[in-house]
This record gives sequence, C-alpha cells and structure tokens, in this order.
Amino acid sequence: MRWEVWLAYFAACWLIALSPGSGAVLSMSHGLSYGLRKASTTIFGLQAGLVIILLVAGGGLGALLIASEHAFAVVKTVGALYLIYLGIQQWRAKVDAAPQAEGGAVRTTVMSPRRRFATGLLTNVTNPKGIIFMVAVLPQFIDPTHALAPQLALLAVTMCGVDLIVMHGYALLASRMQGLFRNARAVRWQNRVFGSVLMAVGAALFFVRRHPAG
Repeated sequence: MRWEVWLAYFAACWLIALSPGSGAVLSMSHGLSYGLRKASTTIFGLQAGLVIILLVAGGGLGALLIASEHAFAVVKTVGALYLIYLGIQQWRAKVDAAPQAEGGAVRTTVMSPRRRFATGLLTNVTNPKGIIFMVAVLPQFIDPTHALAPQLALLAVTMCGVDLIVMHGYALLASRMQGLFRNARAVRWQNRVFGSVLMAVGAALFFVRRHPAG
C-alpha cells in the first residue's frame, strides 16, 4: 500500500470514529456507569466487532450481504432489536443507595467483563451501517495487484488503533462526570437518558437502506 493511500485511509478512520454512533453511545454509557478502566473491556469488544466487519467487507461477503435483500433485512433487524434491548436494560438497571457508605455512595449493578466485551462486539457486528460503509470505502484503499491479507491486516490495525483512541476518549469524558451522579435519583436519570439514546439509535437502524444490487 502506498504511503499517500494509507494517509488518506488514516484520515477517513478518524472521521468514521468521531462520527456519533452506537459505539460512541455505548462507550460513554459504560464510562459514566463503570469508569474508564471497566469501560475499556467494552471498547475492546467494539474493536473485535470492528475487525469482523472489516474482514467480512474486505473478503467480499459484505457485498453479497448487501446484494441479498433478505440477508440484509435480517442483520438490520437483529442489530436494531439488540440496541433497543440494550437501551431497555440500561433504562431498567438496578440502582441502590448505600447509606452506610461515606458520602451516600450509590451502588449500581456492574456487568461482568465477559458480558461487557460481548456487548461491545455484538453492538458493532450487528450494525448494518458499518457493513455498508466498509463495503463502500474499503475497495478504494485495496490494491488488487497485491496480496489481500497483508492489506486487510494493515487496514484493520489502523482502524482499530484510531477507534481505540476515540472510544477511550468518549469513555474518559463521560467518566469525568461521575461526580455529578452521587445519588440514586441522578444515576437513574443517567441510565434513562443513555437507555433512551440507545433505543433511538436502534430504532433508526430500521430505516437504513441497502444499496440496490447491480
């Protein structure tokens, strides 16, 4: 891959990562609820999902998925319902005041590391917008005269490196606001706001359209 092609892709990665989406919402939600360290597990799950999408798109399966109306509808529906499910879970998250703790601490139910990782992975894997974007963008940066695997590896490392920085940035900014949510009522409202956003993003996926075949 030529240097100028990689630079163009690097710039595109920043634009993709910084654009608001389900991954950004999830990173902020877990950053605010659990803190940056625990949110990192979620973010690594997002990267695993991102790699899967990139490999699917780069291997040509993404184009086949988009060409199949029924397959695309299944992925879109699963992705939308999953985000709505996450939003409902966030909305209904249990919050308990701990009056015995100094300063009236608030205790919230924390997902296990495995569940946080799986949540991040599934959030990206079931996102049809990500598949559409990858199928549209990747071919512009792949040289058909060279081996595909090394190029996909470089594209994946670049994309995930940028996304790791951006998602951790979102989570860090959100975690800085934890001090504002020191009572049960505030935490409940925080859960409802992020839950509503996740449900709204999920509902919006129902309106994503595939590119017509041919």
